[in-house]
Amino acid sequence: MISLAVCSAKGGVGKTSVVLGLASAALHRGASTLVVDLDPQADATSGLDVTAQRAHDVASVMQAPKRRVAEEAVAPSGWVDDHPGLLDVLSGSDASAGLDTPSADEEALKSLRRALKKLDDHALALLDTPPSLNGLTRSAWRAADAVLVVSDASRFSVAAVDRTVRELRALRQGPRVVGIQVNRFNQRSGEQRFRYEELQGLFGDLVLEPLPDRASVPQSQGAGVPLHSLRTRTARSLAAQFDAVLDRVLPPA
Repeated sequence: MISLAVCSAKGGVGKTSVVLGLASAALHRGASTLVVDLDPQADATSGLDVTAQRAHDVASVMQAPKRRVAEEAVAPSGWVDDHPGLLDVLSGSDASAGLDTPSADEEALKSLRRALKKLDDHALALLDTPPSLNGLTRSAWRAADAVLVVSDASRFSVAAVDRTVRELRALRQGPRVVGIQVNRFNQRSGEQRFRYEELQGLFGDLVLEPLPDRASVPQSQGAGVPLHSLRTRTARSLAAQFDAVLDRVLPPA
């Protein structure tokens, strides 16, 4: 199983929307995927239309990373009509907020990696982290093979990306950064174009083609369906961009 942590040090950039887009791309490709919802808001769990009740959630898994606990926290996404194995979710919980401390010790940071080793019957794991660089995000970094940094094209986000990449590069044997994904981009905004070019100047080829701000994303989320199932021109264009991002992590067979 290849694990990708999707993170941002700043809230409001659409990080979970990027996770849902990648989950849609993986489902469209036929790659068995586990989404790990580490954000205490649990928006990925909701967005993936998880309705099945489980005895455990991601917080209890991280506190007791045993096979039985981990397996009992996984539920199928409603996108696949509750057929387990195609697109599963390690369900999020507001209880995980108690684990998101800046002072988590090394044993606590390794708990997610230990749990995922017991759930390795998927091709891909997508780790949706909270908008911070505290314990939950750092646990995801320990468990991940790769990291995608999500940003918008704003002054404060540029600073957040810089901090995130510096901290990732400082990790010993840390995950590779596969890209910096600018989201909700408005090409007509001079300020956003300036900030996007600023990111390119700082990080070069790591900065991916920006995802435009399109109605297709809230439409798919509101309908509880994957982006790739929408047939509009803008939805197909966005879906192709998510396919290209997924190629950086999980190359086509």
